[in-house]
Amino acid sequence: MKKRFYEGLILFFSILKWFFLSSIIGVIVGFSTTIFLKLLNLSIEFTNSFSFYFLLLPIAFFLCIIITKYLAPDAEGHGTEKVIEAIHKRNGKINPMVVPIKLITTIMTLSLGGSAGKEGPCAQIGAGLSSIFCDLFKFNDNDRKKLVICGISAGFAAVFGTPIAGAIFGVEVLVVGSILYDVLLPSFIAGITSFQISSVLGIKYYYHPLNFTLNFNEIFFINILFAGIFFGICSFLFIEVLKLFKYLSEKIQVWPPLKGIIGGFVLIILSFIFSKQFLGLGLNTIEDSLQGLNIVWYAFILKIIFTSITLNWGGSGGIITPIFFIGATSGTFFANIFHLDKSIYAPIGMVSLLAGAANTPIAASILAVELFGSKIAPYVAVACIVSFLMTGYRSVYPSQMIGIRKSASINVELGEEMNNLKTQNRPQNEKIIRVILSVVNKIKVRIFEK
Repeated sequence: MKKRFYEGLILFFSILKWFFLSSIIGVIVGFSTTIFLKLLNLSIEFTNSFSFYFLLLPIAFFLCIIITKYLAPDAEGHGTEKVIEAIHKRNGKINPMVVPIKLITTIMTLSLGGSAGKEGPCAQIGAGLSSIFCDLFKFNDNDRKKLVICGISAGFAAVFGTPIAGAIFGVEVLVVGSILYDVLLPSFIAGITSFQISSVLGIKYYYHPLNFTLNFNEIFFINILFAGIFFGICSFLFIEVLKLFKYLSEKIQVWPPLKGIIGGFVLIILSFIFSKQFLGLGLNTIEDSLQGLNIVWYAFILKIIFTSITLNWGGSGGIITPIFFIGATSGTFFANIFHLDKSIYAPIGMVSLLAGAANTPIAASILAVELFGSKIAPYVAVACIVSFLMTGYRSVYPSQMIGIRKSASINVELGEEMNNLKTQNRPQNEKIIRVILSVVNKIKVRIFEK
């Protein structure tokens, strides 16, 4: 009896401890996110008052690479990936210089037209401030990791106004197929606190409740299934194009800042050929897609290219806002092909791309409920899970660790990072493939004989 009493007492004080600490992190990240978003909005408003503001992209990328390379290399690319890497490899230890450098380079990139997002920097800045907080008060490695994860959740929640999805994202994104339950309570508290602080300080959020009536039928459910497959393929494409442009960037052996100039000029040329709508955050195009308006069919392909160039050739920023753009516009494309309601498939695509590209189906499903309402929840959940499975063992976050096998027919090393992953088909799977190929060859022979 006495032992149980002490056990309950320990758990009680543990809950109080994490309520207090995660609330502090939520307040810190709420303030930092508010400052970042207000500075970003002012900068975008100023630069967009000039018609050809994007002509300064080569200079922006050039300066971003120099500042990052010589002051804080960990601030390179999209922020959340670097935080995941820090958690897995350095127990959440983050260079304090990342905070100001990430803020400066991201504002520079987005305000002058770089195609990136705003959530990654907020997550990295929030995680960086959490790490600084841990340094000041000498927390151990385990507590540091938890508080840095809280920083990710709080940053996501404060950027999009989705505290529940933000909390789940922070504990789901680290390991594919696993949720870190020991950080669940702190992440929720940090996310809710951060969201409330930024709301009180004047940050406005966009919500789009879907007002529609759906009578469930088999055809609609099959459409949702095929939509999930399509969005999984789009996630696959985005990840592979990101890798391709990273490979091309590494192959060009020049002084890194010169790559920024090259990348900036390529984006300028593409903008004159196509449109400025693929630069920056692209929020207007996302909103048009959700409203069911017509979007050029190739919008999602161009956004993939613009984002891949920006993040691999000198730009700084997040990757989730581009994922939303790609998902919403690919949802419009899917709906147009099959003559479906664009205002339903655009939001489904928006969150399904997140589920597939980031391997976070639960956070993506909850995000849909927070942004679009509960009516769409069952259908979004199916599409998100299918997209997650279709993407396979790939991710926009290469430092994610593998926690599950998505298919029993593919061998993967659990606990391995996406970066180092080698997949191998199981013997029975190879037999099935050989049988299919044999049948296909026989069909070809008969066709040619005729």
